[in-house]
Amino acid sequence: MAADDTVVDRFTSWLRDRGLPVTAQRVAVAEVLFEADRHLSAEEIAAELNGRGSKVGTATVYRTLDVLLESGLVVERDFGEGFRRFESARDVPQHEHLICTGCGRVEEFRDDRIERIAGELAESRGFTRERHRLVIYGRCRSCRAANS
Repeated sequence: MAADDTVVDRFTSWLRDRGLPVTAQRVAVAEVLFEADRHLSAEEIAAELNGRGSKVGTATVYRTLDVLLESGLVVERDFGEGFRRFESARDVPQHEHLICTGCGRVEEFRDDRIERIAGELAESRGFTRERHRLVIYGRCRSCRAANS
């Protein structure tokens, strides 16, 4: 799967608008992240790049991730694993995560009932809801089947 050129172009334009260098390493990190269908850690991004023959160090990946976060094109996720994961912002509406404590699989889902309840809970306590995060930990069907 090729990275979404439009998103990569948006990133390079964002860099140029701020007078920041558009380097091959930054573009390569962005491409890996934008074409991923899952949440990636910095180490996974570096490993993927090295597998493609691009020698990009983990420190460069972290620095590029910080720039991508600042651009708003990438969001950070902390699933309590001791490290951060990243995903493309993708203009996707608010979504939640299910995480398997056996294999580590992360599944995204969206449920309008959660959105409604979050808004009602915030409002009932005098808050205007801006965002929320829900992560459900459990065992996926495959891990449960393997343990039966």
